Amino acid sequence: MQLSIIFAPDSELCMENLRILVVDDIYTNRFLLSELIRMTGNEAVLAENGERAIEILKNEQIHLIFMDIEMPVMNGIETTQYIRKEMESPLSTIPIIALTAHNPEIFFEDFSDVGFDELITKPYSIEKIKEKIIALVP
Repeated sequence: MQLSIIFAPDSELCMENLRILVVDDIYTNRFLLSELIRMTGNEAVLAENGERAIEILKNEQIHLIFMDIEMPVMNGIETTQYIRKEMESPLSTIPIIALTAHNPEIFFEDFSDVGFDELITKPYSIEKIKEKIIALVP
């Protein structure tokens, strides 16, 4: 089975040319989220785990992070805690949006002290992505 997806940027959705890091171990999730980000007029930078995300943060300009929670090697919670506690400003204060399929109310009860700025639940939509970008990037 061949999957073809064609996206045309919507001029109403375009914002600044932000570089947004998408961290997820599942290729399909990275791909779909990156296409939604591109539809907002921004660039998606992809990482398959937290270790790779930290390498990217140290070497490239990133404005915002979408971070999956459950990943091998270094999960989203460990990665977010590392960014908040071990990296210097302004990297330590970069906006981080948690990606999860869990109930958002339970998620924030369990992980309120990790350092996530926002949460987005799966499935993703262009409206959810746009709303979070606008809310977190000045």
